[in-house]
Amino acid sequence: MNPASLDHDPGHGAPTLLFTNAEIVTLDPARPRARSLAVRGEHIVALSADPRPHAQPGVRQIDCGGATLLPGFIDAHLHLSGWARTLTEPDFGAAATLEQLQQALQALVEARPVGTWITARGYDEHRLGRHPTRQDLDAVAPAHPVSVLHRSGHAQVLNTLALRRVGIAACSGDIEAGLIDREPHSGEPTGLLFGMHRYVAARIPRRDGTAVDAGIARAGRKLLACGITSLLDTSPANDLARLEALRRWRHDGLVHTRIAAVLGWDAFAAIDASHGAALAADPTIRLGGVKLTIQELTGRQHPDDDELARRVARIHACGLQAIMHAVDPPAIEAACRAVERVLARAPRPDHRHRIEHAAVCPPPLARRIAATGIIVVTQPGFVDAHARRYLATVAAQDQPDLYPLATLHAAGVRVAGSSDVPAGPLAPLRAMRAAVTRRGQDGSTVAPRQAITPAQALSLYTTGAAHALRVEQDRGRLSPGRLADFIGLSEPPDPAAAELPEIRFTVVGGRVFDNDDRGPAA
Repeated sequence: MNPASLDHDPGHGAPTLLFTNAEIVTLDPARPRARSLAVRGEHIVALSADPRPHAQPGVRQIDCGGATLLPGFIDAHLHLSGWARTLTEPDFGAAATLEQLQQALQALVEARPVGTWITARGYDEHRLGRHPTRQDLDAVAPAHPVSVLHRSGHAQVLNTLALRRVGIAACSGDIEAGLIDREPHSGEPTGLLFGMHRYVAARIPRRDGTAVDAGIARAGRKLLACGITSLLDTSPANDLARLEALRRWRHDGLVHTRIAAVLGWDAFAAIDASHGAALAADPTIRLGGVKLTIQELTGRQHPDDDELARRVARIHACGLQAIMHAVDPPAIEAACRAVERVLARAPRPDHRHRIEHAAVCPPPLARRIAATGIIVVTQPGFVDAHARRYLATVAAQDQPDLYPLATLHAAGVRVAGSSDVPAGPLAPLRAMRAAVTRRGQDGSTVAPRQAITPAQALSLYTTGAAHALRVEQDRGRLSPGRLADFIGLSEPPDPAAAELPEIRFTVVGGRVFDNDDRGPAA
């Protein structure tokens, strides 16, 4: 018997595409390594050490030149439309002082007609020394409504005219889960808003569709350049219209990466169970759960425990995943309490409810997460991007538990990796290096005891992320019958190396994309 036949999947027929001369890391325990990979349609049909049995007439062959093939990376948490918008908006992230931010804004003022909106992004209060205020923006843009989004996307600053346009004044009350920063004596808004991006966005004129598509197309190229073949869009603003937009962007070829998406709670609450089941079965844009944000504003948790448990229970009853934004221990504990209450009434061993971020998580809390069966989706790329800032701003007692990958693994938590782009850097290879070295781009080291092994780091963006998205049957590993989603690297990834390997090509469903948009990918 030919050894190659042991790894052939006859159900998919003879191959039409053959990748040869490759070092293939399959992550499949049954066959960890191979030298050639055969594809028919969207699926892998064979892996072997010897490509000759599959090199039949009519089979297109691609010599990989010794490249290392890995399963395609899966980003388990990002914000596609929000990120695409930032790719076509002015970026104030380079401003190191308020004066530099004002200079950048002044250039936009001079180029825009009076009275038209100016939206920008990326300011960092740690670089600037403080958050800007409406007065800082008014000084250079008194006649244009201006909104500048924080680098995280969770805060923004509006000038006086913009506040007036969106209906925010001293007499305005805070919206649910949002906060208006105010002058202590007068109660007047300072211009700084927390958790109100959706509120503001709904009151700003919609962008031209051509500009939106241009941003999405650029994002799609960057995803491929970083080797990302699947993603979950976790935007809390996602509704049925956004799902349709995601579907169109992929149908039109603006994004080739496979997309799953969450629904925001409000959109989910407005549909019935049968509609939710139909969405979950959609093969084009998978419904990957429902987003819930747990946070503390004005000294109280939102949603409170009872409301949070009610929401998780409804999501659970529909067979969907609760995708719970929880950054610090109080929010993480609230997520655990909610899932524990729901499971006590309706046990389901493989529920796969998730906590997003878990940025500060000490060992006892990690063990509670593991006992509850919750998945954690984390962002080691934040260590890469923000190491020095974390050392300067995170409380000393919290630093050992910051993005605690080793703690989570030791507790038995299933962990997946993600970028949270545009809040963090996109590139998974950079994030994996940070997960192993705990070093940032600036050379600073954060919580070195939280370092994990290279194999564990790779699993964050392959098998771990596939499990978090419930797609482990056809993604995350390379074996016959699975989707032909993989990447070709110039050399094996080595976290200790000074330079990351080059991603030469990305393959999605057997379609090969040469990476011509490498550069910094976020």
